[in-house]
Amino acid sequence: MTYKLQRVPILPLGMINAFLLQTAKGAVLVDTGLMGTEEKVGTQLKKLGLGWDDLKLIVVTHGHVDHAGNAAKLRELSGAPVVIHQAEAKYCAGEAKMKLCPTGWVGRYLYRRGLPLEPYTYFTPDIVMHDHDELDLRPYGLDGKVIFTPGHTPGSISVLLDDGQAFVSDLLASGYALGGLLPVDRPQRPPFEEEPLEVANALEQLLAMGSTHFHVGHGFKLSAKAVERHIHRLRAL
Repeated sequence: MTYKLQRVPILPLGMINAFLLQTAKGAVLVDTGLMGTEEKVGTQLKKLGLGWDDLKLIVVTHGHVDHAGNAAKLRELSGAPVVIHQAEAKYCAGEAKMKLCPTGWVGRYLYRRGLPLEPYTYFTPDIVMHDHDELDLRPYGLDGKVIFTPGHTPGSISVLLDDGQAFVSDLLASGYALGGLLPVDRPQRPPFEEEPLEVANALEQLLAMGSTHFHVGHGFKLSAKAVERHIHRLRAL
């Protein structure tokens, strides 16, 4: 498998990340960022020598506004199908509000400001994963799959590639505050987290499946050893 990985900095300093995976068949986007940030994705596509028509799949890891907020616009621009888990569909359709459980001062601040519950252009997915379904990424040129990794939210999903790269969104974060103010191998809980023990189980599953590098929605890449430390902390809560 040959592919190129391009981080999409939706906000600076690793505060919000999306990821492009370029293959011989086009590109797969993991998460979409906030509404109105499509130029961030477009810029990174251009760096890869690609245009909107080359985007072949959009993976929305969960329904929070900073990950799902721009899915409808990016689908409109590219024609790429959007995949989410069934457990997130009602949130992405605007039919229910997501549960928010702050993990610290950043989450409490954002919650008071009402930012995580801001409405976005809601959508229905083109591909729906059910229960513990897996989505094979080989038709898109990637040796890997999308798997069910609940805990951060009920329907969180992650991308796991056969070479050990895992794109886990908000199963964990890194650095300090809302992202990686320092890009060190320092894991932390994201601003919001519903079920920490389920997160620990999901991370253990990813390690058992061969994940060696964890790319996160807030912060910078984490090693397997850092994730192991984080699992122990979650189980001690």
